[in-house]
Amino acid sequence: MNGRGSTGGDDAGIIAASLTQPEVFGALFHRHAAGIHRYAARRLGEEAADDITAETFLAAFRARERYDLSRPHALPWLYGIAANLIGKQHRAEVRALRALARGGHDPVADSWTDRSDSRVTAQALHGPLAKALAGLSTADRHVLLLVAWADLSYLEVAEALSIPVGTVRSRLNRARRKVRAALGGEDPTLVYDLREALSLG
Repeated sequence: MNGRGSTGGDDAGIIAASLTQPEVFGALFHRHAAGIHRYAARRLGEEAADDITAETFLAAFRARERYDLSRPHALPWLYGIAANLIGKQHRAEVRALRALARGGHDPVADSWTDRSDSRVTAQALHGPLAKALAGLSTADRHVLLLVAWADLSYLEVAEALSIPVGTVRSRLNRARRKVRAALGGEDPTLVYDLREALSLG
């Protein structure tokens, strides 16, 4: 799912080779673009996801000389770039979540409901859950959704966001408490990955 099992060498090797052969960097895009796009679409909708994905890889390409080549997997780094870009569109994300909470329609919200991905459905994001996610701080929402939707470990989230693992844990615990409280301790509609991340199921 996350490209870590892909053939053709590790991500660090691709990045290192791209320093003298820039065209090689395209392999990193082909390996991870789908995952970054899927994550961005869950956060902001399909149309915005196209831009976020392109901007993520452009930023990564420009910063590749600073990549820590001791890290074989670049996915946390890429998700961190994407999360920063998504954070700049905080208002759009909150607006979409609040529209879903009201049960109304919104262009961003509609792009979620049209997805064929069974793990993200309109039912899962409507009502109390959408309202709870909208009520989280950007920092807490980043941590929660990188765990739930990007399937990153605590260590990978720490790497992605350039924060200590202890901060990841505290933000995740705070987000869990807030979402549980908003849902009244019950979870009839959460998709599997969020249920697992919230330890509700």
